[in-house]
Amino acid sequence: MANESRSNIAESRKKAWGKSVVLGTRKNRVEPKKAIIIGGGPAGLTAAYEFLKTSDVEPIVIEMSDHWGGISRTVDYKGNKIDIGGHRFFSKSDVVMQWWNDILPIYSENSDIKLTYRNATTNVKIAPNAEAAGDKVMLVRKRKSRIFFNHKFFDYPISLTPKTVGKIGYFNTLLIGLSYLRSVIFPIKNPKTLDEFFISRFGRRLYEMFFKDYTEKVWGIPCSKISAEWGAQRIKGLSIRKTIAHYLKGIFGKGNDVNQKNTETSLIEYFLYPKFGPGQLWDEVASRIEERGGQLRQNTRVVGLKTEGNSVTSVLVENLESGATEEISGDYFISTMPVKELIANLDADISANVREVANGLLYRDFITVGLLLRNINFELEDNWIYIQEPYVKVGRMQVFNNWSPFLVKDKDTTWVGLEYFCNEDDAIWKKSEAEMKTLAISEMVELGFISSAGDVLDATVIKMPKTYPAYFGSYDRFDEIKSYTDQFENLFLVGRNGMHKYNNQDHSMLTAIQAVQNIGKGILTKDNLWAINTEQEYHEEK
Repeated sequence: MANESRSNIAESRKKAWGKSVVLGTRKNRVEPKKAIIIGGGPAGLTAAYEFLKTSDVEPIVIEMSDHWGGISRTVDYKGNKIDIGGHRFFSKSDVVMQWWNDILPIYSENSDIKLTYRNATTNVKIAPNAEAAGDKVMLVRKRKSRIFFNHKFFDYPISLTPKTVGKIGYFNTLLIGLSYLRSVIFPIKNPKTLDEFFISRFGRRLYEMFFKDYTEKVWGIPCSKISAEWGAQRIKGLSIRKTIAHYLKGIFGKGNDVNQKNTETSLIEYFLYPKFGPGQLWDEVASRIEERGGQLRQNTRVVGLKTEGNSVTSVLVENLESGATEEISGDYFISTMPVKELIANLDADISANVREVANGLLYRDFITVGLLLRNINFELEDNWIYIQEPYVKVGRMQVFNNWSPFLVKDKDTTWVGLEYFCNEDDAIWKKSEAEMKTLAISEMVELGFISSAGDVLDATVIKMPKTYPAYFGSYDRFDEIKSYTDQFENLFLVGRNGMHKYNNQDHSMLTAIQAVQNIGKGILTKDNLWAINTEQEYHEEK
Protein backbone atom coordinates (compact mmCIF):
# COMPACT_ATOMS: atom_id res chain seq x y z
CA MET A 1 0.00 0.00 0.00
CA ALA A 2 1.35 3.44 -0.87
CA ASN A 3 2.47 5.76 1.92
CA GLU A 4 -0.21 8.29 0.98
CA SER A 5 -2.90 5.61 1.22
CA ARG A 6 -1.63 4.47 4.62
CA SER A 7 -1.65 8.08 5.82
CA ASN A 8 -5.27 8.55 4.73
CA ILE A 9 -6.31 5.38 6.53
CA ALA A 10 -4.51 6.44 9.70
CA GLU A 11 -6.15 9.88 9.60
CA SER A 12 -9.64 8.43 9.14
CA ARG A 13 -9.03 5.98 12.00
CA LYS A 14 -7.98 8.82 14.31
CA LYS A 15 -11.08 10.84 13.51
CA ALA A 16 -13.38 7.85 14.06
CA TRP A 17 -11.73 7.08 17.40
CA GLY A 18 -12.11 10.64 18.59
CA LYS A 19 -8.49 10.89 19.73
CA SER A 20 -5.36 12.34 18.22
CA VAL A 21 -1.89 10.93 18.00
CA VAL A 22 1.13 13.16 18.57
CA LEU A 23 3.08 13.26 15.33
CA GLY A 24 6.42 14.82 14.51
CA THR A 25 9.95 13.54 14.88
CA ARG A 26 10.55 9.87 15.69
CA LYS A 27 11.86 10.94 19.08
CA ASN A 28 8.61 12.69 20.03
CA ARG A 29 6.20 10.31 18.32
CA VAL A 30 3.72 8.48 20.56
CA GLU A 31 3.75 4.77 19.91
CA PRO A 32 0.32 3.39 19.00
CA LYS A 33 -1.35 1.05 21.44
CA LYS A 34 -1.52 -2.63 20.61
CA ALA A 35 -4.33 -5.14 20.91
CA ILE A 36 -3.36 -8.81 21.16
CA ILE A 37 -6.17 -10.89 19.67
CA ILE A 38 -6.09 -14.60 20.46
CA GLY A 39 -7.77 -16.54 17.67
CA GLY A 40 -8.45 -15.80 13.98
CA GLY A 41 -12.08 -16.88 13.79
CA PRO A 42 -15.07 -14.59 13.08
CA ALA A 43 -14.81 -12.82 16.45
CA GLY A 44 -11.03 -12.34 16.36
CA LEU A 45 -10.88 -11.09 12.77
CA THR A 46 -13.89 -8.82 13.32
CA ALA A 47 -12.16 -7.24 16.32
CA ALA A 48 -8.96 -6.69 14.35
CA TYR A 49 -10.79 -5.11 11.42
CA GLU A 50 -12.85 -2.88 13.70
CA PHE A 51 -9.70 -1.62 15.43
CA LEU A 52 -8.19 -0.71 12.07
CA LYS A 53 -11.35 0.99 10.79
CA THR A 54 -12.15 3.02 13.89
CA SER A 55 -9.00 3.55 15.94
CA ASP A 56 -5.24 3.96 16.14
CA VAL A 57 -4.86 0.67 17.98
CA GLU A 58 -2.72 -1.84 16.07
CA PRO A 59 -4.08 -5.41 16.22
CA ILE A 60 -1.92 -8.52 16.35
CA VAL A 61 -3.94 -11.66 15.58
CA ILE A 62 -2.50 -14.93 16.86
CA GLU A 63 -3.96 -18.03 15.21
CA MET A 64 -2.72 -21.54 15.95
CA SER A 65 -3.92 -23.09 12.66
CA ASP A 66 -2.90 -22.35 9.08
CA HIS A 67 -6.31 -20.96 8.09
CA TRP A 68 -8.63 -18.09 8.97
CA GLY A 69 -12.24 -18.21 10.09
CA GLY A 70 -12.12 -20.93 12.76
CA ILE A 71 -14.87 -23.42 11.96
CA SER A 72 -16.34 -20.82 9.61
CA ARG A 73 -13.93 -21.80 6.90
CA THR A 74 -13.96 -23.58 3.57
CA VAL A 75 -11.93 -26.74 3.07
CA ASP A 76 -10.97 -27.47 -0.53
CA TYR A 77 -10.70 -31.17 -1.37
CA LYS A 78 -9.68 -31.72 -4.99
CA GLY A 79 -11.78 -28.78 -6.12
CA ASN A 80 -14.81 -29.76 -4.03
CA LYS A 81 -15.35 -27.41 -1.11
CA ILE A 82 -16.61 -28.24 2.38
CA ASP A 83 -18.33 -25.83 4.74
CA ILE A 84 -17.67 -27.31 8.19
CA GLY A 85 -20.93 -27.34 10.13
CA GLY A 86 -22.71 -25.11 7.65
CA HIS A 87 -22.88 -21.31 7.95
CA ARG A 88 -25.92 -19.45 6.76
CA PHE A 89 -25.23 -15.73 6.53
CA PHE A 90 -28.20 -13.88 7.99
CA SER A 91 -28.68 -11.70 11.01
CA LYS A 92 -31.28 -9.54 12.66
CA SER A 93 -28.45 -7.10 13.37
CA ASP A 94 -28.26 -4.26 10.85
CA VAL A 95 -24.62 -3.80 11.81
CA VAL A 96 -23.67 -7.36 10.89
CA MET A 97 -25.68 -7.40 7.64
CA GLN A 98 -23.98 -4.20 6.49
CA TRP A 99 -20.58 -5.48 7.68
CA TRP A 100 -20.89 -8.58 5.48
CA ASN A 101 -22.17 -6.56 2.54
CA ASP A 102 -19.17 -4.24 2.79
CA ILE A 103 -16.84 -7.23 2.45
CA LEU A 104 -18.75 -9.20 -0.20
CA PRO A 105 -21.53 -7.37 -2.09
CA ILE A 106 -24.75 -9.26 -2.74
CA TYR A 107 -25.34 -10.75 -6.17
CA SER A 108 -28.68 -12.09 -7.29
CA GLU A 109 -30.34 -12.79 -10.62
CA ASN A 110 -33.61 -11.68 -9.03
CA SER A 111 -33.67 -7.88 -8.99
CA ASP A 112 -36.71 -7.92 -6.68
CA ILE A 113 -34.82 -9.33 -3.69
CA LYS A 114 -35.09 -6.91 -0.77
CA LEU A 115 -33.83 -6.70 2.78
CA THR A 116 -35.99 -5.57 5.68
CA TYR A 117 -34.58 -3.54 8.55
CA ARG A 118 -36.89 -2.82 11.51
CA ASN A 119 -39.95 -3.29 9.31
CA ALA A 120 -38.56 -0.87 6.70
CA THR A 121 -37.85 -2.46 3.32
CA THR A 122 -34.85 -1.32 1.28
CA ASN A 123 -33.47 -2.50 -2.03
CA VAL A 124 -30.49 -4.79 -1.91
CA LYS A 125 -27.31 -3.50 -3.52
CA ILE A 126 -27.05 -6.16 -6.19
CA ALA A 127 -24.17 -6.35 -8.64
CA PRO A 128 -25.51 -5.88 -12.20
CA ASN A 129 -24.23 -9.24 -13.41
CA ALA A 130 -21.88 -12.05 -12.43
CA GLU A 131 -19.13 -10.87 -14.77
CA ALA A 132 -19.09 -7.37 -13.30
CA ALA A 133 -19.29 -8.62 -9.73
CA GLY A 134 -16.57 -11.20 -10.15
CA ASP A 135 -16.16 -13.96 -7.61
CA LYS A 136 -16.19 -11.81 -4.48
CA VAL A 137 -19.94 -11.84 -3.91
CA MET A 138 -22.65 -13.09 -1.60
CA LEU A 139 -25.30 -15.23 -3.28
CA VAL A 140 -28.96 -15.28 -2.23
CA ARG A 141 -29.78 -18.90 -1.46
CA LYS A 142 -33.00 -20.73 -0.73
CA ARG A 143 -33.24 -22.27 2.72
CA LYS A 144 -34.55 -25.79 3.04
CA SER A 145 -33.94 -28.33 5.77
CA ARG A 146 -35.78 -31.55 6.49
CA ILE A 147 -35.86 -34.29 9.08
CA PHE A 148 -35.32 -37.88 7.99
CA PHE A 149 -37.36 -40.04 10.34
CA ASN A 150 -38.74 -43.55 9.91
CA HIS A 151 -37.33 -43.55 6.34
CA LYS A 152 -39.44 -40.51 5.44
CA PHE A 153 -38.70 -36.82 4.95
CA PHE A 154 -40.45 -34.24 7.10
CA ASP A 155 -40.25 -30.47 6.85
CA TYR A 156 -38.04 -28.74 9.39
CA PRO A 157 -39.53 -27.16 11.35
CA ILE A 158 -42.43 -29.61 11.55
CA SER A 159 -45.54 -28.25 9.85
CA LEU A 160 -49.02 -29.65 10.36
CA THR A 161 -49.86 -29.87 6.67
CA PRO A 162 -51.99 -32.65 5.14
CA LYS A 163 -48.78 -34.09 3.69
CA THR A 164 -47.14 -34.26 7.10
CA VAL A 165 -50.26 -35.70 8.73
CA GLY A 166 -50.38 -38.37 6.05
CA LYS A 167 -46.80 -39.43 6.80
CA ILE A 168 -47.27 -39.40 10.56
CA GLY A 169 -50.69 -41.03 10.47
CA TYR A 170 -53.96 -39.67 11.79
CA PHE A 171 -53.78 -41.57 15.07
CA ASN A 172 -50.25 -40.34 15.77
CA THR A 173 -51.30 -36.79 14.86
CA LEU A 174 -54.16 -37.03 17.35
CA LEU A 175 -51.75 -38.19 20.06
CA ILE A 176 -49.37 -35.34 19.21
CA GLY A 177 -52.23 -32.87 19.55
CA LEU A 178 -53.35 -34.31 22.87
CA SER A 179 -49.77 -34.31 24.13
CA TYR A 180 -49.36 -30.68 23.16
CA LEU A 181 -52.66 -29.71 24.82
CA ARG A 182 -51.46 -31.39 27.99
CA SER A 183 -48.30 -29.26 27.93
CA VAL A 184 -50.50 -26.16 27.56
CA ILE A 185 -52.97 -27.09 30.30
CA PHE A 186 -50.30 -28.37 32.69
CA PRO A 187 -47.26 -26.25 31.72
CA ILE A 188 -43.77 -26.86 33.00
CA LYS A 189 -42.95 -23.65 34.81
CA ASN A 190 -39.37 -22.41 34.42
CA PRO A 191 -37.99 -25.51 32.64
CA LYS A 192 -34.53 -26.40 33.95
CA THR A 193 -33.50 -29.18 31.58
CA LEU A 194 -33.54 -29.45 27.81
CA ASP A 195 -36.18 -32.18 27.72
CA GLU A 196 -38.46 -29.99 29.84
CA PHE A 197 -37.83 -27.10 27.44
CA PHE A 198 -38.77 -29.20 24.38
CA ILE A 199 -41.84 -30.73 26.06
CA SER A 200 -43.10 -27.31 27.14
CA ARG A 201 -42.82 -26.06 23.54
CA PHE A 202 -43.96 -29.09 21.54
CA GLY A 203 -45.48 -31.67 23.88
CA ARG A 204 -43.81 -34.92 24.86
CA ARG A 205 -44.82 -37.02 21.86
CA LEU A 206 -43.58 -34.61 19.18
CA TYR A 207 -40.38 -34.09 21.18
CA GLU A 208 -39.71 -37.82 21.34
CA MET A 209 -40.46 -38.31 17.65
CA PHE A 210 -38.54 -35.44 16.10
CA PHE A 211 -36.10 -33.90 18.58
CA LYS A 212 -34.87 -36.37 21.19
CA ASP A 213 -32.66 -38.76 19.18
CA TYR A 214 -30.97 -36.08 17.11
CA THR A 215 -30.28 -33.79 20.07
CA GLU A 216 -28.82 -36.65 22.11
CA LYS A 217 -26.57 -37.53 19.17
CA VAL A 218 -25.32 -33.95 19.17
CA TRP A 219 -24.48 -33.92 22.88
CA GLY A 220 -23.89 -37.57 23.71
CA ILE A 221 -25.95 -37.44 26.91
CA PRO A 222 -29.69 -37.50 27.72
CA CYS A 223 -31.59 -34.24 27.27
CA SER A 224 -32.54 -34.50 30.94
CA LYS A 225 -28.91 -33.70 31.80
CA ILE A 226 -28.56 -30.64 29.56
CA SER A 227 -29.45 -27.11 30.66
CA ALA A 228 -32.63 -25.62 29.17
CA GLU A 229 -30.50 -22.56 28.35
CA TRP A 230 -29.21 -24.33 25.24
CA GLY A 231 -32.73 -24.72 23.89
CA ALA A 232 -33.55 -21.12 24.75
CA GLN A 233 -30.55 -19.92 22.75
CA ARG A 234 -30.74 -22.30 19.81
CA ILE A 235 -34.43 -22.56 18.96
CA LYS A 236 -35.69 -19.68 21.09
CA GLY A 237 -39.28 -18.62 20.27
CA LEU A 238 -40.11 -21.48 17.90
CA SER A 239 -43.20 -23.44 18.92
CA ILE A 240 -46.14 -25.30 17.40
CA ARG A 241 -48.21 -22.11 17.49
CA LYS A 242 -45.62 -20.08 15.55
CA THR A 243 -45.04 -22.93 13.10
CA ILE A 244 -48.75 -23.01 12.23
CA ALA A 245 -48.88 -19.21 11.99
CA HIS A 246 -45.94 -19.21 9.59
CA TYR A 247 -47.57 -21.89 7.44
CA LEU A 248 -50.81 -19.88 7.19
CA LYS A 249 -48.85 -16.74 6.34
CA GLY A 250 -47.15 -18.66 3.54
CA ILE A 251 -50.53 -19.59 2.08
CA PHE A 252 -51.75 -16.00 1.97
CA GLY A 253 -48.57 -14.45 0.65
CA LYS A 254 -44.88 -13.89 1.35
CA GLY A 255 -42.13 -11.75 -0.07
CA ASN A 256 -38.51 -12.11 -1.06
CA ASP A 257 -37.01 -10.92 2.21
CA VAL A 258 -33.65 -12.48 3.02
CA ASN A 259 -33.29 -10.66 6.33
CA GLN A 260 -36.84 -11.37 7.57
CA LYS A 261 -36.31 -9.68 10.91
CA ASN A 262 -39.75 -10.61 12.24
CA THR A 263 -39.44 -14.28 11.27
CA GLU A 264 -38.25 -16.94 13.67
CA THR A 265 -34.81 -18.04 12.47
CA SER A 266 -35.77 -21.67 11.98
CA LEU A 267 -38.46 -20.45 9.56
CA ILE A 268 -36.27 -18.14 7.46
CA GLU A 269 -36.52 -19.03 3.77
CA TYR A 270 -33.60 -17.13 2.22
CA PHE A 271 -30.07 -16.50 3.37
CA LEU A 272 -26.85 -15.02 2.04
CA TYR A 273 -23.84 -17.18 1.26
CA PRO A 274 -20.34 -16.43 -0.06
CA LYS A 275 -19.90 -17.81 -3.56
CA PHE A 276 -17.10 -20.16 -2.45
CA GLY A 277 -18.16 -20.78 1.13
CA PRO A 278 -17.61 -18.98 4.45
CA GLY A 279 -13.84 -19.18 4.26
CA GLN A 280 -13.94 -16.84 1.27
CA LEU A 281 -15.32 -14.04 3.41
CA TRP A 282 -12.87 -14.49 6.27
CA ASP A 283 -9.90 -14.82 3.92
CA GLU A 284 -10.96 -11.51 2.40
CA VAL A 285 -11.23 -9.93 5.87
CA ALA A 286 -7.73 -11.19 6.72
CA SER A 287 -6.37 -9.67 3.50
CA ARG A 288 -7.91 -6.30 4.35
CA ILE A 289 -6.48 -6.42 7.87
CA GLU A 290 -3.03 -7.02 6.44
CA GLU A 291 -3.45 -4.23 3.88
CA ARG A 292 -4.31 -1.80 6.66
CA GLY A 293 -1.23 -2.69 8.67
CA GLY A 294 -2.53 -5.30 11.09
CA GLN A 295 -0.27 -8.18 12.06
CA LEU A 296 -1.44 -11.72 11.28
CA ARG A 297 0.38 -14.70 12.73
CA GLN A 298 -0.63 -18.24 11.85
CA ASN A 299 0.69 -21.53 13.23
CA THR A 300 1.30 -19.68 16.49
CA ARG A 301 -0.16 -20.69 19.83
CA VAL A 302 -0.59 -18.71 23.03
CA VAL A 303 1.00 -20.70 25.86
CA GLY A 304 0.87 -18.07 28.59
CA LEU A 305 -0.63 -14.73 29.63
CA LYS A 306 1.26 -12.58 32.13
CA THR A 307 -0.62 -10.30 34.50
CA GLU A 308 0.06 -7.49 36.94
CA GLY A 309 -2.71 -6.65 39.35
CA ASN A 310 -5.94 -6.29 37.40
CA SER A 311 -4.28 -6.09 33.97
CA VAL A 312 -2.84 -8.50 31.43
CA THR A 313 0.57 -7.27 30.30
CA SER A 314 1.79 -9.74 27.67
CA VAL A 315 1.32 -13.12 26.04
CA LEU A 316 3.86 -15.86 25.53
CA VAL A 317 3.48 -17.46 22.11
CA GLU A 318 5.01 -20.55 20.53
CA ASN A 319 5.66 -20.92 16.83
CA LEU A 320 4.31 -24.38 16.02
CA GLU A 321 6.64 -24.79 13.04
CA SER A 322 9.96 -23.79 14.62
CA GLY A 323 9.16 -24.33 18.31
CA ALA A 324 10.51 -20.86 19.12
CA THR A 325 8.77 -18.84 21.84
CA GLU A 326 8.28 -15.08 22.05
CA GLU A 327 6.75 -12.67 24.54
CA ILE A 328 4.49 -10.00 23.04
CA SER A 329 3.40 -7.03 25.13
CA GLY A 330 0.10 -5.30 24.55
CA ASP A 331 -2.36 -2.77 25.92
CA TYR A 332 -5.57 -4.70 25.26
CA PHE A 333 -6.17 -8.43 25.07
CA ILE A 334 -9.11 -10.03 23.29
CA SER A 335 -9.48 -13.78 23.78
CA THR A 336 -11.48 -16.20 21.65
CA MET A 337 -9.58 -19.24 22.89
CA PRO A 338 -11.52 -21.88 24.87
CA VAL A 339 -12.13 -20.64 28.41
CA LYS A 340 -10.63 -23.81 29.86
CA GLU A 341 -7.34 -23.08 28.04
CA LEU A 342 -7.42 -19.38 28.91
CA ILE A 343 -7.61 -20.07 32.64
CA ALA A 344 -4.89 -22.73 32.38
CA ASN A 345 -2.57 -20.25 30.65
CA LEU A 346 -3.15 -17.26 32.93
CA ASP A 347 -0.16 -16.41 35.12
CA ALA A 348 -2.22 -15.06 38.00
CA ASP A 349 -3.58 -15.86 41.42
CA ILE A 350 -6.50 -18.09 40.53
CA SER A 351 -8.68 -19.61 43.24
CA ALA A 352 -9.23 -23.34 43.43
CA ASN A 353 -12.94 -22.81 42.74
CA VAL A 354 -12.31 -20.98 39.48
CA ARG A 355 -9.84 -23.63 38.35
CA GLU A 356 -12.36 -26.32 39.24
CA VAL A 357 -15.07 -24.69 37.12
CA ALA A 358 -12.69 -24.16 34.19
CA ASN A 359 -11.47 -27.75 34.29
CA GLY A 360 -15.07 -28.96 34.36
CA LEU A 361 -16.14 -27.13 31.20
CA LEU A 362 -16.93 -29.59 28.44
CA TYR A 363 -16.99 -29.39 24.66
CA ARG A 364 -18.45 -31.48 21.88
CA ASP A 365 -16.24 -32.38 18.94
CA PHE A 366 -17.19 -32.78 15.31
CA ILE A 367 -16.29 -34.99 12.33
CA THR A 368 -17.33 -34.32 8.74
CA VAL A 369 -17.04 -37.08 6.15
CA GLY A 370 -17.26 -35.65 2.63
CA LEU A 371 -18.63 -38.08 0.05
CA LEU A 372 -18.60 -37.39 -3.68
CA LEU A 373 -21.51 -39.32 -5.17
CA ARG A 374 -22.08 -40.54 -8.70
CA ASN A 375 -25.70 -41.35 -7.89
CA ILE A 376 -28.08 -40.57 -5.04
CA ASN A 377 -31.49 -42.16 -4.57
CA PHE A 378 -33.40 -39.01 -3.58
CA GLU A 379 -33.82 -35.65 -5.26
CA LEU A 380 -32.50 -33.30 -2.59
CA GLU A 381 -32.99 -29.54 -2.46
CA ASP A 382 -31.92 -29.42 1.18
CA ASN A 383 -29.06 -27.55 2.79
CA TRP A 384 -29.25 -29.86 5.81
CA ILE A 385 -30.98 -33.13 6.53
CA TYR A 386 -31.38 -33.97 10.23
CA ILE A 387 -31.05 -37.72 10.70
CA GLN A 388 -33.55 -38.66 13.41
CA GLU A 389 -32.79 -42.39 13.13
CA PRO A 390 -31.32 -44.17 16.16
CA TYR A 391 -29.80 -47.08 14.21
CA VAL A 392 -27.06 -44.90 12.63
CA LYS A 393 -24.44 -42.66 14.23
CA VAL A 394 -24.59 -39.85 11.67
CA GLY A 395 -26.51 -36.86 13.04
CA ARG A 396 -26.88 -34.57 10.06
CA MET A 397 -26.05 -34.40 6.36
CA GLN A 398 -25.21 -31.36 4.26
CA VAL A 399 -25.76 -31.18 0.51
CA PHE A 400 -23.07 -28.76 -0.56
CA ASN A 401 -24.51 -28.34 -4.08
CA ASN A 402 -27.45 -26.52 -2.49
CA TRP A 403 -25.36 -24.17 -0.36
CA SER A 404 -23.63 -22.91 -3.48
CA PRO A 405 -23.22 -24.64 -6.85
CA PHE A 406 -19.67 -23.28 -6.86
CA LEU A 407 -18.69 -25.61 -4.00
CA VAL A 408 -18.84 -28.56 -6.41
CA LYS A 409 -16.27 -29.14 -9.13
CA ASP A 410 -18.42 -31.38 -11.34
CA LYS A 411 -22.08 -30.31 -11.40
CA ASP A 412 -23.09 -33.83 -12.45
CA THR A 413 -22.00 -35.16 -9.05
CA THR A 414 -23.54 -34.75 -5.61
CA TRP A 415 -21.20 -33.54 -2.87
CA VAL A 416 -22.44 -34.28 0.66
CA GLY A 417 -21.03 -34.01 4.17
CA LEU A 418 -22.01 -36.50 6.87
CA GLU A 419 -21.67 -34.97 10.33
CA TYR A 420 -20.79 -36.96 13.43
CA PHE A 421 -20.82 -35.50 16.94
CA CYS A 422 -18.48 -36.96 19.53
CA ASN A 423 -15.88 -36.39 22.23
CA GLU A 424 -12.14 -36.67 21.70
CA ASP A 425 -12.03 -39.74 23.93
CA ASP A 426 -14.84 -41.53 22.05
CA ALA A 427 -14.09 -44.57 19.91
CA ILE A 428 -15.46 -42.85 16.81
CA TRP A 429 -13.00 -39.94 17.17
CA LYS A 430 -10.15 -42.44 17.32
CA LYS A 431 -11.16 -44.19 14.12
CA SER A 432 -8.76 -43.92 11.22
CA GLU A 433 -9.71 -42.00 8.10
CA ALA A 434 -10.32 -45.26 6.24
CA GLU A 435 -12.58 -46.52 9.03
CA MET A 436 -14.60 -43.29 9.06
CA LYS A 437 -15.08 -43.44 5.29
CA THR A 438 -16.27 -47.04 5.55
CA LEU A 439 -18.70 -46.14 8.35
CA ALA A 440 -20.15 -43.16 6.45
CA ILE A 441 -20.64 -45.13 3.24
CA SER A 442 -22.27 -48.07 5.04
CA GLU A 443 -24.67 -45.72 6.83
CA MET A 444 -25.60 -43.99 3.57
CA VAL A 445 -26.54 -47.41 2.20
CA GLU A 446 -28.45 -48.32 5.38
CA LEU A 447 -30.40 -45.06 5.25
CA GLY A 448 -31.23 -45.68 1.59
CA PHE A 449 -29.52 -42.56 0.21
CA ILE A 450 -27.26 -44.64 -2.04
CA SER A 451 -27.58 -48.20 -3.32
CA SER A 452 -24.02 -49.38 -2.80
CA ALA A 453 -20.46 -48.28 -2.15
CA GLY A 454 -20.06 -48.12 -5.92
CA ASP A 455 -22.05 -44.86 -5.91
CA VAL A 456 -19.18 -43.15 -4.04
CA LEU A 457 -16.48 -41.60 -6.24
CA ASP A 458 -14.27 -40.17 -3.51
CA ALA A 459 -14.25 -39.34 0.20
CA THR A 460 -12.39 -37.28 2.79
CA VAL A 461 -12.52 -36.83 6.58
CA ILE A 462 -12.16 -33.62 8.63
CA LYS A 463 -12.02 -33.56 12.44
CA MET A 464 -12.74 -30.39 14.42
CA PRO A 465 -12.15 -30.40 18.21
CA LYS A 466 -14.06 -28.15 20.63
CA THR A 467 -16.72 -27.21 18.09
CA TYR A 468 -19.62 -26.87 20.52
CA PRO A 469 -19.28 -25.51 24.09
CA ALA A 470 -21.47 -27.73 26.28
CA TYR A 471 -24.23 -26.59 28.62
CA PHE A 472 -23.48 -29.28 31.18
CA GLY A 473 -20.43 -30.31 33.17
CA SER A 474 -19.55 -27.33 35.38
CA TYR A 475 -21.46 -24.87 33.18
CA ASP A 476 -24.01 -24.12 35.91
CA ARG A 477 -21.16 -22.41 37.81
CA PHE A 478 -19.89 -20.40 34.85
CA ASP A 479 -20.67 -17.10 36.59
CA GLU A 480 -17.61 -17.78 38.77
CA ILE A 481 -15.46 -17.65 35.62
CA LYS A 482 -17.15 -14.45 34.45
CA SER A 483 -16.65 -12.73 37.79
CA TYR A 484 -12.97 -13.68 37.83
CA THR A 485 -12.05 -12.76 34.24
CA ASP A 486 -14.04 -9.52 34.38
CA GLN A 487 -11.59 -8.29 37.03
CA PHE A 488 -8.93 -7.84 34.34
CA GLU A 489 -9.79 -4.43 32.94
CA ASN A 490 -7.99 -4.90 29.62
CA LEU A 491 -9.06 -8.51 28.97
CA PHE A 492 -12.16 -9.07 26.83
CA LEU A 493 -13.67 -12.52 26.22
CA VAL A 494 -15.55 -12.74 22.90
CA GLY A 495 -16.80 -15.36 20.47
CA ARG A 496 -18.20 -18.86 20.88
CA ASN A 497 -15.39 -20.62 22.73
CA GLY A 498 -14.08 -17.38 24.19
CA MET A 499 -17.33 -16.95 26.13
CA HIS A 500 -18.30 -20.63 26.28
CA LYS A 501 -21.57 -19.63 24.67
CA TYR A 502 -23.20 -21.38 21.72
CA ASN A 503 -23.19 -18.30 19.47
CA ASN A 504 -23.85 -18.10 15.78
CA GLN A 505 -21.14 -16.23 13.94
CA ASP A 506 -23.16 -12.99 13.85
CA HIS A 507 -23.37 -12.97 17.64
CA SER A 508 -19.66 -13.71 17.87
CA MET A 509 -19.02 -10.73 15.60
CA LEU A 510 -21.24 -8.50 17.71
CA THR A 511 -19.31 -9.37 20.87
CA ALA A 512 -16.09 -8.37 19.10
CA ILE A 513 -17.57 -5.12 17.79
CA GLN A 514 -18.85 -4.27 21.27
CA ALA A 515 -15.47 -5.02 22.85
CA VAL A 516 -13.73 -2.61 20.46
CA GLN A 517 -16.35 0.04 21.21
CA ASN A 518 -15.89 -0.47 24.95
CA ILE A 519 -12.17 0.05 24.60
CA GLY A 520 -12.70 3.21 22.57
CA LYS A 521 -15.12 4.61 25.15
CA GLY A 522 -13.06 3.53 28.15
CA ILE A 523 -15.80 1.21 29.42
CA LEU A 524 -14.23 -1.23 31.88
CA THR A 525 -17.27 -3.36 32.72
CA LYS A 526 -18.11 -6.34 30.52
CA ASP A 527 -21.85 -6.51 31.18
CA ASN A 528 -22.85 -5.42 27.68
CA LEU A 529 -20.65 -8.15 26.17
CA TRP A 530 -22.24 -10.93 28.21
CA ALA A 531 -25.69 -9.53 27.44
CA ILE A 532 -25.30 -10.21 23.71
CA ASN A 533 -27.24 -13.32 22.72
CA THR A 534 -29.25 -13.45 25.94
CA GLU A 535 -32.32 -12.08 24.19
CA GLN A 536 -32.85 -15.58 22.75
CA GLU A 537 -33.16 -14.42 19.16
CA TYR A 538 -32.20 -15.69 15.71
CA HIS A 539 -31.05 -19.15 16.57
CA GLU A 540 -31.71 -22.51 15.13
CA GLU A 541 -31.18 -26.04 16.33
CA LYS A 542 -27.77 -27.25 15.15
